Amino acid sequence: MANMSEKFIITEDMKPIHVGLLGAGTVGSGTFAVLKRNQEEITRRAGRSIVVRMIADREEEKARQIAGDDEVIVTRDANEVVMNPDIDIVVELIGGYTAARDLILKAIENGKHVITANKALLASHGTEIFAAAQKKGVMVAFEAAVAGGIPIIKALREGLTANRIEWIAGIINGTSNFILSEMRDKGLTFETVLKQAQKLGYAEADPTFDIEGIDAAHKLTIMASIAFGIPMQFDKVYTEGITKLTREDIRYAEELGYRIKLLGITKRTSGGIELRVHPTLIPARRLIANVEGVMNAIVVRGDAVGSTLYYGPGAGAEPTGSSVVADLVDVTRMHTADPKHRVPHLAFQPGRLSDTPILTMDEVETSYYLRLRVMDKPGALADITRVLADLGISIEAMMQKEPSEGEDQVDIIMLTHLAVERNVNDAIARIKRLPITTGKVTRIRLEHLGSK
Repeated sequence: MANMSEKFIITEDMKPIHVGLLGAGTVGSGTFAVLKRNQEEITRRAGRSIVVRMIADREEEKARQIAGDDEVIVTRDANEVVMNPDIDIVVELIGGYTAARDLILKAIENGKHVITANKALLASHGTEIFAAAQKKGVMVAFEAAVAGGIPIIKALREGLTANRIEWIAGIINGTSNFILSEMRDKGLTFETVLKQAQKLGYAEADPTFDIEGIDAAHKLTIMASIAFGIPMQFDKVYTEGITKLTREDIRYAEELGYRIKLLGITKRTSGGIELRVHPTLIPARRLIANVEGVMNAIVVRGDAVGSTLYYGPGAGAEPTGSSVVADLVDVTRMHTADPKHRVPHLAFQPGRLSDTPILTMDEVETSYYLRLRVMDKPGALADITRVLADLGISIEAMMQKEPSEGEDQVDIIMLTHLAVERNVNDAIARIKRLPITTGKVTRIRLEHLGSK
């Protein structure tokens, strides 16, 4: 009788999956570390081993230090990785637009699956990249592109697939959330906390993408596409950052029972889909209002499941690396599957994406926080409420602060019921023209994030 070991044949689906890593920075090093440390567990889950065979980085020595004693080819030329016939999956972690786009498209053209954490690239060029992947029958996975270690993409694409998604609201930029948390806790100015965030490494030397809401807008674009089955439309996201927020407004919001957070919000309405990023008042009793520091949190409202909350680290080497490795496992499991039976990139079948219009900010209906600086004299409040009434804006709550000693001006804070943004803009313009108005009118949008 022949020895059983002589009959054992290694089949195609048992061979290791070979990975090429583009970028050996924070996320690249975290991905390599997680994959190596949990190799046995990952192999048991994926059904075959997943091995990094190549790393491309301009700083070769840094890449060699990450590789350690492993048999890994290190190169400065990323093209060597995407062209190598032995590489099954290319992991793009270099960031940016032009080079990353070209490398991803080249990898797809060479029949390789792609994993990326590049939210800016996907938000701007995702439609093109997914179409190329569909044509070649390969997968593009991007869990790490949104909210770091939180598996929100998988939740939207698979876990909530039975639901008609109604809305998503998320704290999806840790830098901005850290700044707002510190301003609230310590009563500091925006400028002071920004410098502190830069010293701690939470904010870049040029923090524009974070504090102006651009990073959050990239992530919101991706989530909205998956939630509603629409193409990526980053250029239609209304984006407003946190640079103009004052500690006074944060304090007043607190007195009224609210917290201010930079939210990415997308909603399905009868008129179209809302896509907006801006500072937002949230009732302090909501769980998401109590998310502090650099943490991320996302609320998703589905018609069947109701509201679900996803919370965790939105950045960092190993949290983000965790999402990259999860994608590696998913792609490995589906590597040999018929492309028609894989989970579609944007959850909906490619030929069934919707052309639902994106609403302009003028068309959005929400509630508002208004802070007015006016003369402390009889009739002032009546003049203001008359303007609001003329435009169909009703007041839910109001607070008038006492004037400082020797001053003849006061702050009036109002919370409105639901109103259309266009009407609120008109009201602000009219209030500014009133003789009693002495300063700018501050407007911050308000969301209750309840069942509707």
